[in-house]
Amino acid sequence: MKRAIIIALLAPAAFAACDKTAKSDLQKKVDEYAVVKITAPDLSGITDNGKEVLRLYRWAADEADQIYWKQMVGTTGFAETLSDPAAKEYAQINYGPWDRIDGKPFVEGYGERPAGAGFYPADMTASEFEALSDPAKDSPYTLIGRDADGNLQVVPFHEEYAENIQKICSFLQSAADLTIKPSVRAYLLKKIEALRTDDYFESDLAWLDMTDSKMDLIIGPNETEDDQLYGRKASYGAFVLLKELKKTEEIDRLTSMLPELQASLPCDPAYKTFIPGTESDIYAYDALYYAGNYNAGIKVIAVNLPYDERVQAEKGTRTVLLNNIMKEKFNRIVFPIGNLLITPDQAAHLNDDAFFWNIAFREVAHGLGVKETVNGCGTVTQALGNEALTIEEIKGNIVGLYLACNLIDTHKLSGIVTKEDALTTYIASLVRSERFGEGSALGRANIIIYNYLAENGAISRNESGKYVIDYARAQEVVTLLAGEVLTIQATGDYESAATLEQQYGTRTDAFKGDLRNIRLEGIPADLRFEFEK
Repeated sequence: MKRAIIIALLAPAAFAACDKTAKSDLQKKVDEYAVVKITAPDLSGITDNGKEVLRLYRWAADEADQIYWKQMVGTTGFAETLSDPAAKEYAQINYGPWDRIDGKPFVEGYGERPAGAGFYPADMTASEFEALSDPAKDSPYTLIGRDADGNLQVVPFHEEYAENIQKICSFLQSAADLTIKPSVRAYLLKKIEALRTDDYFESDLAWLDMTDSKMDLIIGPNETEDDQLYGRKASYGAFVLLKELKKTEEIDRLTSMLPELQASLPCDPAYKTFIPGTESDIYAYDALYYAGNYNAGIKVIAVNLPYDERVQAEKGTRTVLLNNIMKEKFNRIVFPIGNLLITPDQAAHLNDDAFFWNIAFREVAHGLGVKETVNGCGTVTQALGNEALTIEEIKGNIVGLYLACNLIDTHKLSGIVTKEDALTTYIASLVRSERFGEGSALGRANIIIYNYLAENGAISRNESGKYVIDYARAQEVVTLLAGEVLTIQATGDYESAATLEQQYGTRTDAFKGDLRNIRLEGIPADLRFEFEK
C-alpha cells in the first residue's frame, strides 16, 4: 500500500500574487527553509514484519498530522484553498496562515494568530473561562467549545477527533499484531487505550519500558507550546524513528549521572529535592518521519518525554536525540552562522560534537529541577501560566549548557569537547535560534538568553562587528541565569518570569543587523523535509 506524504513537504512553488514585491517577499520566506531529503534508511537488520510495522507507524503519523491541522485551523484542507502556490507552500510549512517566526498572518483576511490556537473559542473571555466549573477544562487533552446555547463546554480530544483516532488505533493494532517484541506490543496496546481515553499514564510507562526495539514511534498530544493563552492544551504530533546504536552507546553513561546532575544545579538545595526516576534513558535516533506539531515551522532536533510529573518521578524520562537532523542543522546553519559572525580564532571552536552534547544536556535539563513549586503554588505550569513554556525553554537551554561546562571542568567529558567548543557552538546556535523570533516560546527564550548574555558581558563585538566571547565571564553568567530560572520555577514566581521576559524579550537592532547579514549569505532559517515513500 502507498500513502501520500504529509502536505507540509511539497516542493517550493512561485507565488502568483497581485504585485511582484509581494511575490518576491513571500517566496524568499519559503526559500529560507532548506529542503532536506530524508532518504530511506538501511533496514538490512529489520525483518519483513518490522518493515511493515514501520509503514503502519507512518500511516498512523499521517492521521496525527490531520488532527494537528484541525487543532490549528479547524480543517485538514486549509492549504488547498489557497490559489497562490507560494502562499500554499508557506501555509504547509507553518500549518496555517500565520508565520511561526513572528506570529503575523501572510494570507489576506486573517488577523493576528490566536493566542489559544484552535483550543478555545476566539471570542472567549478570561472571565468566561474562569467561571466554567468543569475541572476538565484544565486538562491538556480537552478543547473548549460552545454548546447550542452559546455556553462554554469541555470536549475531550478522543471525542473531537474520534475519526482520526480510530484510524490511528487501527494502524497501531495491526502493528501490535505483527511485532515479535513483547515490549513493543505492550506499548502499542497501551497507546491505543490512551488515545481512546486521553489517559496516557500507562502508555508513558510502557514506552519507557520499551528499551529493546530499534524502531520507535512517538505519537499523540504532547507539546503545549501552541497554547499561548494558558499554556495547557497539547498538540498532536508524531515521529517515526530508527535507533542509532553506535551514538546511543556513547551517551548511555549519562543515565546513571542524573541524580548527580540534579544535585549539581546552581540553586538553593530546597529547589532540587525532586528525584528523577532511576530508569531514565538517552537514545540517539535517525528520524524517518515528522508529522503534526513536530513538523510545523522550526524543526525540533530533540525531545525529552514524557512530561507527566508522576511518570518522571516513578520511572524518569527518555531523551530522544535526532542525530541525522542535528547534523543537517549544524552543517547547513550553525557552522555557517558561526563562521560569519564570530571572530576567526574563536570560530575555530565550532564543533559538531559540541552541538550534539549541548542538545543532549538541554534535553536532560528539562527533566531536572522541580515539577511542583516548593511553596504550595501547585505545579510549575499552573503557577507560571502563559510564562511557563518560555521559562522552561530558558531552563533547558541554559541549565544544559551549565551542565556541559561543569562536566568538562570536572573532567567527566574530557576528550570529547572543550569548554570553548561548547560555549562557542552554543553562541552560534543561539543566534540561529534567535531568528525564530518572538512568535514562539522557544524563540522568546533564545532572545532572552542572548540579551542576558550580552548585557552581562559574556559576549561583545569587536571593531568589525564580529562576536567576541569572554569564556570565563560567559560561564559565570550562564550559572547566574540558570540559578535565576530554577528559582522562578521552584517558587512559582510569575512576576519575576514576566519581568525577565519584559526586560530581555525583544530583539535588538544589533541582532537585526546580524539577521540581515545571515540572509545576505543565504544561510537557511531552518529545514523542511522531503521523505522517501
